[in-house]
Amino acid sequence: MSNPRRALASAPAPAGSKLPNDLSAIAADSSVPVARLSPHVQVVHGETRVDNYHWLRSRSDPDVLAYLEAENRYADAAMRHTIELQELLYQEMKGRIQETDLSVPERRDQYVYYYRIEAGGQYPVFCRRKLIDAAQEEVLLDQNVLAAAHGYFRLGAIEVSPDHRLLAYTVDTSGSEEFILYVKDLEARHLLEERITPVSDRPAWGTDSQTLFYCQLDGAHRPHRLFRHLVGTAETEDVLVYIEPDPSFYMEISRTRSGEYLLLDLSSHTTSEVWFTPATQPNEPFRLIQAREPGIEYTVTHHAKSFFLTTNDGAPNFRLVQAPVDRPSREHWSPVLPYRPDVKLDSTDAFRRHLVVYEREAGLRQVRIIEFASGSEHLIPFPEPVYTIRPHGNPDFDSTTLRFTYTSLVTPSSVIDYEMEQHTWTVRKQTQVRGGYDAELYRSERLQATAPDGALVPISLVYRLPLVPGTPRPLLLSGYGAYGLSYDPAFSSNALSLLDRGLVLAIAHVRGGEELGRAWYEGGRRLEKRSTFTDFIACAEHLIGTGYTSPDRLVINGGSAGGLLIGAVTNLRPELFCAALAEVPFVDVINTMLDASLPLTVIEYDEWGNPGDPEAYDYIRSYSPYDNVEAKDYPHLLITAGLNDPRVA
Repeated sequence: MSNPRRALASAPAPAGSKLPNDLSAIAADSSVPVARLSPHVQVVHGETRVDNYHWLRSRSDPDVLAYLEAENRYADAAMRHTIELQELLYQEMKGRIQETDLSVPERRDQYVYYYRIEAGGQYPVFCRRKLIDAAQEEVLLDQNVLAAAHGYFRLGAIEVSPDHRLLAYTVDTSGSEEFILYVKDLEARHLLEERITPVSDRPAWGTDSQTLFYCQLDGAHRPHRLFRHLVGTAETEDVLVYIEPDPSFYMEISRTRSGEYLLLDLSSHTTSEVWFTPATQPNEPFRLIQAREPGIEYTVTHHAKSFFLTTNDGAPNFRLVQAPVDRPSREHWSPVLPYRPDVKLDSTDAFRRHLVVYEREAGLRQVRIIEFASGSEHLIPFPEPVYTIRPHGNPDFDSTTLRFTYTSLVTPSSVIDYEMEQHTWTVRKQTQVRGGYDAELYRSERLQATAPDGALVPISLVYRLPLVPGTPRPLLLSGYGAYGLSYDPAFSSNALSLLDRGLVLAIAHVRGGEELGRAWYEGGRRLEKRSTFTDFIACAEHLIGTGYTSPDRLVINGGSAGGLLIGAVTNLRPELFCAALAEVPFVDVINTMLDASLPLTVIEYDEWGNPGDPEAYDYIRSYSPYDNVEAKDYPHLLITAGLNDPRVA
C-alpha cells in the first residue's frame, strides 16, 4: 500500500516512551469525535444486518470528510504527549540514511543505467551513461521535478525502448493507482504527446521501439483490456488486442528477458493463463500457451526454442517443465525438475547459458543454478541461518552473473553479483548506516510456536545483546498472512531506534502466507482463515511463555490484509496485547465482499470466499473484525487509513 495515511483513532505512545494507563483524560474532552448513527438495514441469508455507519463509505460526502478531520484532530491530541519523542525518533532514523546515494549500475547493451539520490531530494533521479570512457551522464527522469506540482506522487514503472531512444513511464498523482502513461524522447529530451489513462503501472515495448502495449483499467481498477499503441499517434487509433471478461482475473503485459516475446499474463488468485507473440512482430495475434483451468497456475520463462513453465499442475508445491515454443500446450510438456513436496518452486529466470530457479525450503529462499550445456546444477550457499534474497531485473541476457539483494534482520541490504560459472560472489554494495552499525551487538533467531492444531509456526526475531533470560522486554510482533505472500525477514535501519531502546522485534510467519509452501497458504484462506489468527495468538503466547515479553509490554502491528489479522486477534484475545497498530486495515470484510461494485471484491472471492454462499457468509461473519466488536476492554489502538486508497476504502 503506497497511499499517504493519517491517524484516525486513539493512539498509543511509540515504543520507548511511557504508555498512559488509559486515555480517560482525552476521552473526557469535548473534541472526541462521535460518528452519528444512521441505520442501514440489509437482510442476508435470513439475518437482518443493521449497519449504523454505512454512510461513512461515501468519501465525497462533506459529513464524512468532516468526521475524518475530527478524528485526525483527536489523534493529534492523543499523541500530543509523544511529540518530542516522535521528533527525536524521526531525527535518529533520518540521521542513519545516506542522503546522497548511487545504485549499482546495470548494463543494457551499450549503456549502464542507474539511479542516484541527492541530499534534500525525496525521490530518486534515473540516469544512464554510455559504456565509453568519460561518457557524460544523461538524466532520464528526475522524480523530484515531476513530484513538485503534486501533493501525492508515485512512479509506477519506467521502460526504456529497445533502441534506447524513448522512455515510457507511468505516474499516479492521486493515490488511486490509476496511472497516466507518458513517453519521453531521450534524444530530444522532451515529452511526446502521449497522455494515456487510466492504465496499470507497467507497459511493454515491441522490438521496433515504436509499438507500446498497455493495460487499461475498468471501473473496479482492474486491468481488463490490452491495447497496442503506435508512438506519435492518437490514443483513439490504438488497437484493442484482448478483453478479459472474467471480473476475477487481472492482466499484465511484459517482455521476456530474452527480448524475443511479449507475454500477456491473465490470472486470478488461484488460476492463470498466458498468451504470447513475437516482440519483433507486435501486430501478430497473441497465441495461447495453455488454457486456464480452475486451480491451475503457471508462469513462463523463455529460452531459445523453449518455454520453461513453473506450474502446480499435478504438484501442489509446483514443478518445472519445458515446452517447445511452437507447441507449448500441456501435452508437449517435459519434466525439468521433479516435484518435491518439501520444496516450493517460486519462479525461474533464464540467461543464455544458465537457468536460475528460485525455491523455498523450510521457510527460506534458495537459488538453484542449472547450466544448459552440461545439465549440472548447484545451490548458492548463504552465510546466515535466517536471511532473505530478492532477485534483480538482470537485464543482460548474455551475462553469466546473477545479481540479487541479500539481507537479514542483522545484515543491511547487500547487492550481490554471483558468478554462475565460477560459483563466487562479490558484494557490489551494502547499504550504509550513517553513524556506524555493529552487527555483533544484535542477534537474530528463528523460533517455533505450536498452534492449537499442532502446526509449528515460525517466528523470526531480533534483539540487541545482552538478552537476560526470563526478563520480559517490550516486543513488537508483526504479521500478514494472506495471498500466499511470504513475510521475509529483512534489515531496517529504522528498527535500530527500537532495538537500541531494548525492544525485541518479531515476525509471526502465520498461515495464509507461503513461507512453508502452498499448503501453508491454503491452510489460511477461505474456510481455513481463522488459522491465521490462532497462529498469531500462538506466537504471542509463545513469546510470553518463554519470557521474551509480557502482555503489558506486547504491541502488535499489521497493514492491509495484515490489518485484518490485527483486528481479528484484538477481538479474540484483547487481554494479550498492550497496544495494536492497524495500518489501512481490511476490517469490514462482510460488507466489502457483499458489494461486487467495489474494486477487488470479485477478485477477492478466491481469497476470502463469496458471502453469497451461506456457508462462506457464516464463516466470514465469525471473524470479520467490524462485525465482532464488543463492549469490552481493548488494547490501545492506532488505526490509519488513506482517503483515496483503492484497496482498502
